[in-house]
Amino acid sequence: MATNTSRIRGWVIGLVGAGLAAVATAAVPVPDPFGSAERARVVPPPASDLAAADATSQVAVFAGGCFWGVQGVYQHVTGVTSAVSGYAGGNKGSAHYETVGGGDSGHAESVQITFDPRQVSYGALLQIFFSVAHDPTQLNRQGPDVGTQYRSTIFPADAKQAEVAKAYIAQLNAAHTFDAPIVTTIEPDRPFYAAEGYHQDYLTLHPGEPYIAINDLPKIAELKRLFPNRYRAAPVLVRSR
Repeated sequence: MATNTSRIRGWVIGLVGAGLAAVATAAVPVPDPFGSAERARVVPPPASDLAAADATSQVAVFAGGCFWGVQGVYQHVTGVTSAVSGYAGGNKGSAHYETVGGGDSGHAESVQITFDPRQVSYGALLQIFFSVAHDPTQLNRQGPDVGTQYRSTIFPADAKQAEVAKAYIAQLNAAHTFDAPIVTTIEPDRPFYAAEGYHQDYLTLHPGEPYIAINDLPKIAELKRLFPNRYRAAPVLVRSR
């Protein structure tokens, strides 16, 4: 598998902490040697959300660091029917892992979430995004991964999603929910491109890898702990579609 410099850095951290993998799977975050560990917390739900529509399927696209963990989180959310790892922010020609890994393609590692709005709202997905999936105060990085391809971004499907996301960020900042300002960007009108097949369902297929055990499995445990009513034990997998 091709890797970029920041991902290699993550693997080094993972290998150094391999002996702590069992602790990580028990939902105890392992500190990042660079002082940038992501910490889960329950944030208030958005004061403004999208009303339930007659449609049974809608799409949201979020970027919050390595897509392996973000995909894994949403695959365990009730009401989500699909979560696909991919790229958004750049053009089709550069939507390849090796190119995106260079950090200057404009893309962010992203996850396209298809969901049933009758079961889970767009606002609820945003609440999980800010609570569990990543740390929205980290600029152009998440944990051990560094670069603009790991930025915190919301790619709204339409103006209504953009409005809800913008208002929610303002709400959380005004309440000083985090110790630092939220740096999440909102980037409309950016197509999503699915990532290579070997990236899909990566967390589920490789739970024993140190990077996954230390950085990503704790997110699943925190989802279950903080949002028990939204957690589903069996993930919805790309390969089962």
